[in-house]
Amino acid sequence: MKRISIILFAFLLFNSCKSTDLVTQQKITTARVIAQEFLEYEKIPGMSISVSQNDKLIWSEGFGYSNIESKKIVSPKTTQFRIASISKSLTAVALAKLMEDGKLDFDESIYTYVPDFPKKKYDFSVRQVGGHISGIRHYDYSNNEKELFNIKKMSIVEGLNIFKNDSLLFEPGSQYSYSTYGWNLLSVVVQNASGVEFNAYMKETIFNPLKMKSTTIGLVDKEMPNRTQFYIKDNDEVIIGPKVSNEFKAAGGGFIATSEDLLKFGNEIINPTIISKALVKELVTPLYTDDGKSTEYGIGFGVIKTKNGTPRYSHSGGGIGSTTFLMIYPEENIVISIVTNLSQVPIRQLTAKLEDVFID
Repeated sequence: MKRISIILFAFLLFNSCKSTDLVTQQKITTARVIAQEFLEYEKIPGMSISVSQNDKLIWSEGFGYSNIESKKIVSPKTTQFRIASISKSLTAVALAKLMEDGKLDFDESIYTYVPDFPKKKYDFSVRQVGGHISGIRHYDYSNNEKELFNIKKMSIVEGLNIFKNDSLLFEPGSQYSYSTYGWNLLSVVVQNASGVEFNAYMKETIFNPLKMKSTTIGLVDKEMPNRTQFYIKDNDEVIIGPKVSNEFKAAGGGFIATSEDLLKFGNEIINPTIISKALVKELVTPLYTDDGKSTEYGIGFGVIKTKNGTPRYSHSGGGIGSTTFLMIYPEENIVISIVTNLSQVPIRQLTAKLEDVFID
């Protein structure tokens, strides 16, 4: 009787696994069709999507070309895309690591770590900068040639010159205003607090431990064979975008990576190994403005609820020749990364559909 029970249990378990696999494959088939249709409709040259569940890769696929002219196809394992503002999430974990090591306090004044930053009317903390409530400005879109299309190679400290003498937009804590330049300042915080050059610190402390071998700073003056070409639209025609140097703002939008590397990072947020769960919670807890309104943003992560009321930690990215999105679902143990090589793609249309597919 006992032997029969064991055989029956094994049979049921086997068929349950087969059923689960079938459901997953159906989801992937549906997602693949959605992705291909989106790629074609938006005229995206190349895109890569990777999905993991329970820290296992369940779908990873490249669509289109990393280079239209040479017809080089996208590989989710090797094609490096400009991840733009997802860089903020990577840097947030570096800040948390410094906090864990006792070298940083999120609620300490920024001037503790960058004492020569010009004094403003108000003091402001690391947390306020990381949560976009410090009042530091974003890009000046009336001066795109200098700010968005900059090709000058600068260090992160030199990059502060672009905005360091500008007044704060408001009293820190009173409002939310997204700022990539604030994260430029935070990269100097990381560098000064650690005593290690920023990019070296990111590699040694974040990328190497997580085996993110294809994640690095995008260099404007160096050939990077696995890096995609970057495209923009001009009157609905897809053309190669202008060269830009993002090295000085690496923390806010200067890294390149594969979609599969971003999964490794996303799974670190679900099951942390290089920082504690308590510090992950610090990063994904939404900040509030002084009037009690949630910003739906922690430190380097957007924080909202899914249709099921479960948390989603995410970050979008947009830059010259890139539109990206990283979504992390801790309760479902799912991570979805999407990277493209085209500017100004309405990526949230795709993310909403993929979330509907993979989050039951």
